[in-house]
Amino acid sequence: MPSDESTWLIAIPNDGDAEGFLPEITSKLAQASRSSQAAVTDFAIPAFKTGTLDALITLSEELPKQDAFFTSTVAKTVDTLRNLLNNDPAKLAQHILVNERSVDDYIFNGWKWNEGRYGVQRSLRETVDVLNRDMASIDNMMKSKLNGYNLVKGSLVQMQRKKTGNLSVRSLVDIVSQEDVIQDSEYMQTCLVAVPKTLTKEWNTKYERLTSMVVPRSSSTIASDDEYTLFCVVIFKRVHDEFVQRCRENKFIVRDFVYSEEQIEKQREELEVADTTEKELWTELLRLSRTNFSESFQLLVHLKILRLFVESVLRYGLPANYVGLAIKPDPKSTKKTLSVLTNQFAYLAPRSGRSKKQKGGGTDEFIGEYQTLLEQEFFDFVLYEVPWIVF
Repeated sequence: MPSDESTWLIAIPNDGDAEGFLPEITSKLAQASRSSQAAVTDFAIPAFKTGTLDALITLSEELPKQDAFFTSTVAKTVDTLRNLLNNDPAKLAQHILVNERSVDDYIFNGWKWNEGRYGVQRSLRETVDVLNRDMASIDNMMKSKLNGYNLVKGSLVQMQRKKTGNLSVRSLVDIVSQEDVIQDSEYMQTCLVAVPKTLTKEWNTKYERLTSMVVPRSSSTIASDDEYTLFCVVIFKRVHDEFVQRCRENKFIVRDFVYSEEQIEKQREELEVADTTEKELWTELLRLSRTNFSESFQLLVHLKILRLFVESVLRYGLPANYVGLAIKPDPKSTKKTLSVLTNQFAYLAPRSGRSKKQKGGGTDEFIGEYQTLLEQEFFDFVLYEVPWIVF
């Protein structure tokens, strides 16, 4: 059964009553679903060059894979937009547009095949190749831009994390001042130690005896947060490694930090550059994703129409004159909608390659020569789905 979260694109042979076709279907669907009527419209399926039977069969085998690739590319573009917009439905709706129109407006209000870009004078193979080339270009472009943005974003997050973590891990650039440390001493140095708050008293009683050559009463508090207190303490350089080891044994964390005006300024500049670059790439990726969603969704719909045509020729034969129908079913009435369509187009069973039930208990059989090519549920009409973009 078709999904209740997709728009159904349907094709049937045009037997000369195309004008009355849409009102009749619309009326029957309205009668079947009294709560909420399905959106319905018709559209023209171009008269493509059919080519040879072998070429049609080959395309019928290849198009499902290409359809999956097209659908995946559209979905990945939507996911990129979701992530960029923090999954905000209102903002997402402003960017999930096709030629500045909503997806439904694009499909249901005057959809036409883009002959300017995909002229019907080409063979089906050429048209499919052009569509594939365009979609592959979008996919590669999105991958490249997204990878570049993620690298910069990851670097920025890492820098910001150093500024927002607790005192055992965060950057000390904006915490430690020049007055807190001894500089340019041949024998002594200042160690910065992050002490868990539960061990503060223990630090105060132990630090002078952790090792020899610790300057008495040199410990002082620099900063404190919910988890740690940052102390500075003066020791002789020759006992540094031993002091670090003794601190580790007592669960005191010695921070590796050397005060340098140049280094501080460099880190600040790096953070500013990373922040500016991330914002610029975010804006560029958002613009590109918006544009590529519009392009990729149009390509997906065009590929669906090609599938409708190819499958219709294989089922119903020539002349290649078919009517298209787009239906957005109400999820609560999907089964009723499908039932209406099944009954409406039951007359196509002999032409679509399926026999009617035989008397004496026989069952439906697929008698079409090429029915083994089908990979989805079979109906008397040709049906392919365009997944909804759920905000």
